[in-house]
Amino acid sequence: MIELLKELIKIKSDNQSGANKALLFCADWLKSHGQETAIHKNNGYLMLTAVKGQGNETIVWNGHVDVVPGYDNQFDPVEKNGRIYGRGSADMKAGVAAMMTAFVELDAEALSRVVQLHIVTDEETGGHNTSEWLVSQGFTGDFVICGEPTGLKVGLQSKGVLHMDLMFKGKPAHGSRPWEGLNAIECAMAFHRKVADLPFQQEATPYFAHPSVNLAIINAGDRYNVVPDRCNMSYDIRFLPGQEPKEIIQQMKDLADTLELDMTYKADSSTPALITKAEHPYIQSLQQAIRQTTDSEPVLFGQHGAADTRYYAPTMGGEGAIEFGPAGSDWHGDEEYIVISGLYDYKAILLLHALS
Repeated sequence: MIELLKELIKIKSDNQSGANKALLFCADWLKSHGQETAIHKNNGYLMLTAVKGQGNETIVWNGHVDVVPGYDNQFDPVEKNGRIYGRGSADMKAGVAAMMTAFVELDAEALSRVVQLHIVTDEETGGHNTSEWLVSQGFTGDFVICGEPTGLKVGLQSKGVLHMDLMFKGKPAHGSRPWEGLNAIECAMAFHRKVADLPFQQEATPYFAHPSVNLAIINAGDRYNVVPDRCNMSYDIRFLPGQEPKEIIQQMKDLADTLELDMTYKADSSTPALITKAEHPYIQSLQQAIRQTTDSEPVLFGQHGAADTRYYAPTMGGEGAIEFGPAGSDWHGDEEYIVISGLYDYKAILLLHALS
């Protein structure tokens, strides 16, 4: 498993061709270990599926081999002090290596359910061409584990994503006489100062203290001597499980009306919040596998961001797609690494859970 991970890190998979190369390497490795796989292609992106077991229930193990860009030396894996350093070591070639090794070790005859292995190539750029496509083709299940690096903690819920693009209208005037105009930037600033007070921002859940609101983009004005009459502003809002995007949009609109601002907007809430509960049977059995392997009490938490879980969850009523992976740190950073001992624990947990 460790040598497999090192070979994966060596493949510079920070673009489409590199990710496809890594995917084909995985397919060849699985084939050399006696596993049948299917290669799928969509918009030039490759993905792999493999199936083992029998029964009325299906567990999906999902992993991606694409990585964010890195320096050339980051694609030379370094083993030091019980860790493996390299681009993608944590996010998430370690998870992929563990899933592949566990899949090979699974005894099909001992399985009372189906295990599907999904390896994909565009998670870092949205997942639309691979994981989303696989789900659209019917490749899904009753429970899905995306092997993102969680430190063996169970990310059973995640925030949804709402993107809002706002345009504030003012009145142009000469820059020397700003009182004769209405500065659209100042209108946007007045709005932004009040966004933190909106009701949706005061809500919390057992796994999240608050939603996340990021003022991501602002664009206005093009010269010193003109009062800007347009200001475009974009928000990335990560809403809580149980919150309704339509209500958040209405609160934003009502705020503009209260402040008597001329604002138009467009909104996209294509990513739902994930709402898996601790009582879910597969969460219960996963916790037991963690206890057996690590002698530690499992930690359940909520993810602020989104992973390819978002594509599987709607097929299961919003529940049952989680992030759970090995221990590592500094993913997307210069010192990205994975903890070797935790990787072996992760593989053992996957096997116990599949056979439970």
